[in-house]
Amino acid sequence: MTWVRAVDAATEGGPEALGGKAHGLVALHRAGLPVPPAFVVVAEACREYLRGGGMPAGLREELAEAVAGLTGAGTGAGRGAGAVAVRSGAAVSMPGMMDTVLGLDPRESSVEDAVASVFDSWNSDRARTYRELHGVPHDLGTAVIVQAMVFGDRDERSGTGVAFSRDPNTGGAEPFGDVLFGHRGEAVVSGRTATLPLRALAEREPAVWRGLADALRRIEGHYRDACYLEFTFESGELWLLQARPGRFAGAAAVRLAVDLAEEGAITKAEALLRVSPQHLQRARTPRLADGHEILARGIGACPGVATGRISTTVDEAVRMAADGPVILVRPETSPHDMSGLAAAAGIVTERGGPASHAAVVARAMGRPAVVGVGGFEPVPGELVTIDGTSGVVVRGRAPAVEDAAGPHLDRLLGWADEVTGDTGPRSEAERLRAARAALTG
Repeated sequence: MTWVRAVDAATEGGPEALGGKAHGLVALHRAGLPVPPAFVVVAEACREYLRGGGMPAGLREELAEAVAGLTGAGTGAGRGAGAVAVRSGAAVSMPGMMDTVLGLDPRESSVEDAVASVFDSWNSDRARTYRELHGVPHDLGTAVIVQAMVFGDRDERSGTGVAFSRDPNTGGAEPFGDVLFGHRGEAVVSGRTATLPLRALAEREPAVWRGLADALRRIEGHYRDACYLEFTFESGELWLLQARPGRFAGAAAVRLAVDLAEEGAITKAEALLRVSPQHLQRARTPRLADGHEILARGIGACPGVATGRISTTVDEAVRMAADGPVILVRPETSPHDMSGLAAAAGIVTERGGPASHAAVVARAMGRPAVVGVGGFEPVPGELVTIDGTSGVVVRGRAPAVEDAAGPHLDRLLGWADEVTGDTGPRSEAERLRAARAALTG
């Protein structure tokens, strides 16, 4: 068994072996895009480690050889620094649920220990909670990526960010995301620092913006789907650190599938198969009507409306949820907050942007969320309603109104009827199910 593989355009294997993150890096390489040198420890090594309680035979030697080659490669303006990042990369994305080691100097610390730390974190409480919520098998294990570091805090022409090729809240066909100048990637994801809209990159670093826009276009073409990129730019040079499909839900998934079909990227049949009946349950996004007392305004991070009593701690949220819906209000969230996030009907954070941990997890769980509501002083136990579209927090219980179906859902259901030839009265879910069944036999 070969435990370690280089990550480049020639790397073979699917996400079940390489993990989703390394598999995305291979796609970036094949598209000719800039990726810091890296290698991957395959997921089978993690499974063997967890079964046997130690590093599998031969892994130490393979790691030593791979590290020697990686630290000699260098990247960009940071050439010769030698520092590496050690990140998890399971076949199924588990954002922030496992350990990450950044800025490790292999000349001073064993990489082996960092890899073992990532393996061990597969069974952390937060990771197990996330897997149970999302139906991820506990015996899957994680691959580990070891990658040369690039530094978003190197100088005034450096920074970091995340980008979607389309808006994950609406499915709209424009780049969406966050950027921070003079910071490393963890500052964006944690939500500790206020981010800027992605378009700010076009004003301050137009060459980086053009490179990123080109990368989004190329990777969307590769996946034939909306895509997500994590990036760093160091002294004006763009580097891509992660790529994956966007994984939209609800109304955004409907619009995306219809737009891709009308653009010729996928067929109408593929569009129907990409939208599930569960997507239709959230295709008409509730929103608040006007006329309510607004307590705070922020950024809508996940569409929907939720009413509940404020909880300001994770443990309190879990306790209170037994007696009714809870709105978890935190300065920011982290992977250690998973039990409270799972218990909450809605999420509010004081800091962070649309790509912060709170926003990403809320979208994955379908929880309405508002982020970046600086200045809000929550009162534990107070009843509030939040709107994850407009980004407002209002006092008390506020009724929601449901958006109309919209042209994209109408077109998708029209395609479903074309497949079945049935125009009789049926629910939207029944129309979609019948078309999907006809397409799959």
